[in-house]
Amino acid sequence: MLGLAALSVSVEVPAQTAKPAPEPSKPDAKTGPAYSGMYAFLKEGEFVQVTVEDEGHVTGFISRFADAASGTGAFIDQFFKSGKLQGNNLIFTTEVVHGVAFDFKGSVERGEGKNPGDEAYFILKGTLSENTTDASKKVTSNAQEVQLKMFPQDAEPAQAAEKVK
Repeated sequence: MLGLAALSVSVEVPAQTAKPAPEPSKPDAKTGPAYSGMYAFLKEGEFVQVTVEDEGHVTGFISRFADAASGTGAFIDQFFKSGKLQGNNLIFTTEVVHGVAFDFKGSVERGEGKNPGDEAYFILKGTLSENTTDASKKVTSNAQEVQLKMFPQDAEPAQAAEKVK
């Protein structure tokens, strides 16, 4: 019997050391969501909301002022039709609203913010194309290089959540 007990111990030890194998994937999972947040858009008061989900799937929207041609003078929310994050490379395309859609191809990079939560801790750097479709279905594309700064994160909601626990 003593021999069987020693055998069962040697069988259990390798099984216990095999469990920590998934650890290397955790840093990637933390990096993507860290990029999630609001970034300044083209004009004061406009912004892009980026949400990084599982496996690099990106959702979000652009909230911008309507142009004079649409005549509304209000904000327009243009949701992402598609979006993907691979490493720090980001691409997204918005739905067409009032004949305008946006494409972004670039990367998420560290900005001038010193600490997580600071303004411009991350920036979206790349090419933003504004694609305008006229009444005759002709598409005009205007591309420009942009650096969209992440808005500062408010620390109060996190502190309030800690107090609830």
